[in-house]
Amino acid sequence: MPTRTVTRSPRTAATDSRAWRSRSTGPAVEDGKRHGEGDLLLRTCAPKVEGGATTRPRSSRVQVAWRLRRKLQALVDCVNICCFLFCWALADVRTCGFAAAGGPWRALPGSGPTLRRDGRGGGTYAVVPPRIATVVRSALGAGPTHFGWIIPFPLAPPSFVLNSGARPEFERGTTTEKRLRRPGGVFSTGPAVQHSSEVEQHPWRGSALSPTTGSERGSLHVLTPSSDESIAAEWAGGKGKNLHTLTASGFQVPRWSVIGLDVFAEFCRDGGLDGHLGRLLAGDLESRAGRIAAEIARLIEDAPLGDRLTDAIGLAYGLAGGGAVAVRSSGPQEDGARHSFAGQFDTFLNVRGLDEVVAHVRRCWASAFSERSLRYRARHRLPADTGGVAVVVQRMVAAELSGVLFTADPVTGRTDRHVVSAVHGLGEGLVSGAVDADTVVLDATTGEPLTTVVGDKRERYDAGSGPGCRVSPVADGDRAELSLTADRLERLHAAGTRLAALYGTPQDIEWAMADGTLWILQSRPVTTPAPAADPVPDPGRDLRLWDNSNIVESFSGVVSPLTYSFAADTYAKVYDSYARALGVRGERLREVQEWTPHLLGYIHGRVYYNLFHWYRMVRLAPLYPLNRRVLEKSLGVAESISDEVADTLHPFTPRTGLRGHVERLTRTVIFAGRFITIRKSVDMFHRDFYRAYTIFNNVDYDALPGDETYRRFRRLQRELIEKWGPMQTLDATILLSVGLLALLTRRWLPTAPEWFTWAAAAPGGGVESAEPVWALRELADQARADAEVLALLERTPDSEAHQALRDAGHVRFLRAVDAYIADYGYRSPDELKLEVPDLRENPAGLFTLLRGALPDTGDGGGTPDRGGEVDAYLDEHLGRPRRLVYERVRGKARAALADRERLRFCRTRAFGAAKRMLRALGRDLARAGAVDAWDDVFFLRLEEIRGAYEGMIAHTELRDLVVLRRGQQAADTALHAPSRFTTRGAPYWSGNLERAGWNSGPAAPGGARELSGVPCCPGVAEGPAVVTDTPRDIGGGILLTYRTDPGWVTALSSAAALVIERGSPLTHVAVVARELGIPTVVQVKGATTEIRTGTRLRVDGAAGTVAVLADPSRDSAAEVPDSPRTETHQ
Repeated sequence: MPTRTVTRSPRTAATDSRAWRSRSTGPAVEDGKRHGEGDLLLRTCAPKVEGGATTRPRSSRVQVAWRLRRKLQALVDCVNICCFLFCWALADVRTCGFAAAGGPWRALPGSGPTLRRDGRGGGTYAVVPPRIATVVRSALGAGPTHFGWIIPFPLAPPSFVLNSGARPEFERGTTTEKRLRRPGGVFSTGPAVQHSSEVEQHPWRGSALSPTTGSERGSLHVLTPSSDESIAAEWAGGKGKNLHTLTASGFQVPRWSVIGLDVFAEFCRDGGLDGHLGRLLAGDLESRAGRIAAEIARLIEDAPLGDRLTDAIGLAYGLAGGGAVAVRSSGPQEDGARHSFAGQFDTFLNVRGLDEVVAHVRRCWASAFSERSLRYRARHRLPADTGGVAVVVQRMVAAELSGVLFTADPVTGRTDRHVVSAVHGLGEGLVSGAVDADTVVLDATTGEPLTTVVGDKRERYDAGSGPGCRVSPVADGDRAELSLTADRLERLHAAGTRLAALYGTPQDIEWAMADGTLWILQSRPVTTPAPAADPVPDPGRDLRLWDNSNIVESFSGVVSPLTYSFAADTYAKVYDSYARALGVRGERLREVQEWTPHLLGYIHGRVYYNLFHWYRMVRLAPLYPLNRRVLEKSLGVAESISDEVADTLHPFTPRTGLRGHVERLTRTVIFAGRFITIRKSVDMFHRDFYRAYTIFNNVDYDALPGDETYRRFRRLQRELIEKWGPMQTLDATILLSVGLLALLTRRWLPTAPEWFTWAAAAPGGGVESAEPVWALRELADQARADAEVLALLERTPDSEAHQALRDAGHVRFLRAVDAYIADYGYRSPDELKLEVPDLRENPAGLFTLLRGALPDTGDGGGTPDRGGEVDAYLDEHLGRPRRLVYERVRGKARAALADRERLRFCRTRAFGAAKRMLRALGRDLARAGAVDAWDDVFFLRLEEIRGAYEGMIAHTELRDLVVLRRGQQAADTALHAPSRFTTRGAPYWSGNLERAGWNSGPAAPGGARELSGVPCCPGVAEGPAVVTDTPRDIGGGILLTYRTDPGWVTALSSAAALVIERGSPLTHVAVVARELGIPTVVQVKGATTEIRTGTRLRVDGAAGTVAVLADPSRDSAAEVPDSPRTETHQ
């Protein structure tokens, strides 16, 4: 082949160090056309090539403009590369589409950055040179096939293609336009390159083969990956067309070719079968299917096959590489969206030699009219004569592992699940049902395994020396071991996600792994219909999803009407302010205000998240697909909602066109600004909050008139609560940064333990929520240093300890106690429930906690250096480029979590101030005769108190409301409340709550020997369980509770380990537990009903398991050792 080199002239190259150099084979064509097979120069700001040298504009003014343009283009390329790296890290196919790597973009070699503009105005495309691509891949850990990404960018080029440096294969045929689906529409990769040569060499093609490969052979078609897409669609059948799309999109597909539909048509004409087929296929098929199939099979077997047809089959065999091949039928309607024809046509494996290939091609043709195929057509009312069948000839892969991947649950149709099945060897054992497969259900977005079933894989199918497969036993060690490792699952999830995005519909994918390569054998739509039970919001029927997974941390059990109404009013004001802070105005804001008052629900006295509204709230910020998944993790919800449901939840009616784009861009820019400056914003809010809080805190509200207290309460709402909205950007920052950190951990540290992400994101020393723990330990140290104080505390009941210290004259220690109450008196169990007194009102709780901290554990208060463990792990597993990126994201996550703890302390104090005011209003209402006792105020709603003071309700009505609600609360307390349920229409009637599982009996305790949950803080501890619903002294045992709130942090000082039935790794107590190095497991279902106090447990915070070692109530001989044993995770 001739070789041509195009360079700048020496003079030009000397004046411009960015000289473009291009090497290729074949003739050169200018301006977006082909420069031989090896290069493609496209019209851009680059200099033109004339006569083998590059010339520059001669005018000085033009030269200056040209240089400025190149500098601007360099800046644009830098911005786009940064965006590419960011989008890769997110790895979200809903944000990033995959370009068709075939056709004009299959491989674009060249050593300089190239821009290409669609001739029809379809956009600009940037191509990174191989040397840059190599660096990017090295930093990102991408394989050689990770090219062809298309990503939307903020600057002019709307898409970006990363060049693989591979040998190019250009399309043959007419100009086509490849379109890719992505949310928000489609975009084009531009016109295809015109093929200008009749000879097309492939690296794997033998020189003796016909030069007509890939296009028509006369009037016949033998199709290859380089055939035009429209030709493949017309002549390759359903399976062949899908193979063409897979190869063109950059997937690893074994070498293949397709014997076109017209080859079978010519076979029928030459053999005189047309008339016979028409006669046999007329009339009722189902009753005569067996007889018709046998007759057609005989006709096809006996009909002559001329040299022309034999040559076509031989050509297809050669193009597939020869040797052992699979011969597969490819019907024109096969692998369609409505009818897959799965299992209706024949496939023959391990076919060797041309004679065998010809014989099996005949059998594939006959399978188009097999009995099962004819009955399938009859049942689906499809015509019997559909133009015959094409045949795929595909190179066999010596598979170590094979299987099927569904990108939607094939049983339920849920698209938020991927289902993977795998067997050793070839997939014939799986397809035939002869081998029990391993099956793993994955989360469709994150790829995390949800359920795993290990099959008894006793046998495997492999290619034999002749046609078909041989069966051999599986080694004993592999039989019961899961074949789908974490790395394999990650690769399969990524491939499945790409394919589902490429086709725009869930896919049924056959795959194989050999020598470390994932091969895609075929892909077709999943034909399982979507489940009728999958709840999709219907505004006309008011579907609601209720979940208390995280809210139970703040509002546990039955709460008073006043607590609920104050909380609901606070949430509405805060998130209304948040929407304003993101630039939502006018009609859009009014739509938001329709659902913000209903973020919380109140069902039989329990507080629930109205979960659909929270998804709407999260969608106010950009990167919704990522943020909603992290929201589910942080809330600890039991089950993710499906993508179909999530995509319907908008904060307001979405706009289309230019106005919609401008609106989204405006919110994104505002959010980005707040995201960048969030620490400064938190510092300013923190300062302003305490300036106002100090004023509210230093008032004796019982000494004020009721109307003055009410006026100050309204002022507190304005100055402390309504200004909180912009701080919700911090929650969005946590969702984004922690989500990105988890994605980087999963991609770059696939072997990291499950607790690693949470440990990496831990705020570190100085988190404000841990201050009460350290202060309590200091108080305990002072008590131990004074023998008289220690003796008094040990013999005096908690309720009398404060007065006893005063009477005994222990002024110094009493001053320390009062200082603790002044600083942390609002931080107590159920601190957000207005009806529960805090330590300021009842200091007995402090002495209960202090009693538990008095025993000297001998550890000096030290804690394991979890940050050091994380740093050591990162030093060992991450190189410098990735480490820099990881630490940047980690630093943002840690800072955001630390700031959140600061704000949560502010929230505690704001609720504490409101609690004091509302209790004072209760006393004022009792003095006025509106209620019988001051604590009746907790059975009123906030709007009713407001109505009494604003003259909107007669105060005489309040007493009857109190009586009614006291009786209702007693009935509600007896009910067993589900954690998650749905209702349609009004929740309290139409049988909604009965169907959801509300009943009047608690669950009976079970007998589980090991429970599992979400790992939160690593470490192993053994000791007796202390099951409690209030924080108290547990004597160094294992603290086990249904839920916690920030007030529980003071109980951690006496706990060897922490087990929480509800909650998430981001709850306050979990954050503090990580700070203190206490092994912690959360979301342990059934922990408080399956385990009794005194049961000896072994808690593994890294594995997320709680093992029952001995249960005295069941094992009479069991003894509970006096002291626990804790192991630090290494």
